[in-house]
Amino acid sequence: MAKINDNYLKLKAGYLFPEIGRRVRAFAEANPAAKVIRLGIGDVTRPLAPAVLKAFHAAVDDLGTVENFAGYGPEQGYDWLINAIIEKSYQPLGVSLKTEEMFISDGSKCDCANILDIFAMDNIVAIGDPVYPVYNDTNVMIGRTGDADAKGYYKGVVYMPCNEANGFIPALPTEKVDIIYLCFPNNPTGVVASKAELKKWVDYANANDAVIFFDAAYEAFITDPSIPHSIYEIEGAKRCAIEFRSFSKTAGFTGVRCGLVVVPEEVMGTTASGEKYSFNKLWLRRTTTKFNGASYPVQKAAAAVYSDEGWKQTKEIIDYYMENARIIREGLKEVGVTCFGGVNAPYIWLKTPAGLTSWDFFDKLLTECNVVGTPGSGFGPSGEGYFRLSAFGNRDNVIEAVERIKKNLK
Repeated sequence: MAKINDNYLKLKAGYLFPEIGRRVRAFAEANPAAKVIRLGIGDVTRPLAPAVLKAFHAAVDDLGTVENFAGYGPEQGYDWLINAIIEKSYQPLGVSLKTEEMFISDGSKCDCANILDIFAMDNIVAIGDPVYPVYNDTNVMIGRTGDADAKGYYKGVVYMPCNEANGFIPALPTEKVDIIYLCFPNNPTGVVASKAELKKWVDYANANDAVIFFDAAYEAFITDPSIPHSIYEIEGAKRCAIEFRSFSKTAGFTGVRCGLVVVPEEVMGTTASGEKYSFNKLWLRRTTTKFNGASYPVQKAAAAVYSDEGWKQTKEIIDYYMENARIIREGLKEVGVTCFGGVNAPYIWLKTPAGLTSWDFFDKLLTECNVVGTPGSGFGPSGEGYFRLSAFGNRDNVIEAVERIKKNLK
């Protein structure tokens, strides 16, 4: 008889966003006349930039001709896309990367999960709390953890609380850990880390032979020029950090699917016999074995993001979402809601009013305002008492949602 992976049974509940979807569907079915405005899941609403769409169409047309037809491409991505990203996105930051150090994928969510394939099971993992659920749940799924306690913490994982007292930036672990998840600009809190703050983490990782998984999916939304866009802006990071990026929010690719992971050749791990070995070689082997590459039209569309015209248009869309964030943040502050984020990130992290729990506030917004957000407790125990709103909405809907919430909370 085939046996299941019992580690999946350790997961305490369904993945956060499907649970939100279930509750919203139930409400909509019971209240068909209600106009529900969704500011919960971070899905984009603006169409692709015209230059990107043009490149997408042209690439599809290529597949209809003998001369330009493209079949299997390199599993790690086409050099013309990788080099465009290095030239336009990393070199202006003073970061030098080799083509062989970047891998194009179908999304950074997949990369954040799949990277665990090349790390031994006995590594000690440190994760922020609250946190993007994928980091935690994938470690549970592969069997790195024990069962969860009453709070929802899994045995075998080091949780680093992020709260108002520490500015939602975790303190360095007091014990030695091997893998550290960092996400800046942060999902869900919307906070950012300074170069000095990131330098502490890089120094810790290098001193303890640890590896940082740095999720920079929202780096394009940074407005403060002093805030680093890449972990590799920090001296020593290329010896200890793997960086993930995504086109999903930056260029509206949530339905197109494209991301990237950077694995510098200098990032080393230790074999069972005590020898040093490059994670870059392992990730290349994993990629070429388990992945056939992002599609040719998608990579052509991604490359167009970095054209002069494409980036100008993409930046206009980013600015649109950041104006939404300003409207949400300032509107809620008008009625006394304590807000964080929304300045260098498209998420607003707010304290639930009147001592409501995260899910109680979710239900209040849904039933009384017909607005959908994301309960902070869904991101971890330290997220209880907080709530996330997304700026990835239509402007008119964002304005209407804020007015509904303000009227309800006055």
